[in-house]
Amino acid sequence: MTALVSIIMGSTSDLQVMEKAAVFFNTMEIPFEMNALSAHRTPEAVERYANDAAGRGIKVIIAGAGMAAHLPGVIAAMTPLPVIGVPINATLDGMDALLAMVQMPPGIPVATVAINGALNAAILAAQMMATGNEILFDKLINYKMELKEKIEKANSELAKISYQYKTN
Repeated sequence: MTALVSIIMGSTSDLQVMEKAAVFFNTMEIPFEMNALSAHRTPEAVERYANDAAGRGIKVIIAGAGMAAHLPGVIAAMTPLPVIGVPINATLDGMDALLAMVQMPPGIPVATVAINGALNAAILAAQMMATGNEILFDKLINYKMELKEKIEKANSELAKISYQYKTN
C-alpha cells in the first residue's frame, strides 16, 4: 500500500490534534503516512522529505505546527504538491501559528484550516484527491450525508424538549 497523503507534525506533542486527520483517512480507506519533522530542528530532513514526496506517490501534504509554525511554508516552498497547514494551539491561542501559515509570500501557497482543525484538513485533502477519483468522491458524498443526518436527528430530539416559552 502506497501512501497518498502525508501527515506531518512539528513534534509528537501535536499528535493529539493531528490524529483526527489519521482517523478520518483510516475511515475513508485512504492510505497515509505520519511523521514528525521540524523546520527548525531537522531542516535537512524536511528538505529531503519535501523534495521526495511527489516521487513517492504523495498527492497532498498536511502539516501541523504551533508557535512559529514555519513547517507548512517550508514544505510548500520545496514541493509542487498542495500543502494544507494546521495551526496548533501551542501559545497565543494558536494565533501565532495561524498567522505564520496564512501570511505566505506570493507563489508559496499554504491552504490553512482553523486552529487545531486537522479533521477539516483531512476532508479538504480528500476533496482535492476526489476530483479525479469517483470512488473517493462517492465516499465524501456519503460522509456529508451522514453529517446532515446527524443534524436532522439532533433537531428531532430538540423538538421533544419542552419549555414553557419554547415555540417549536
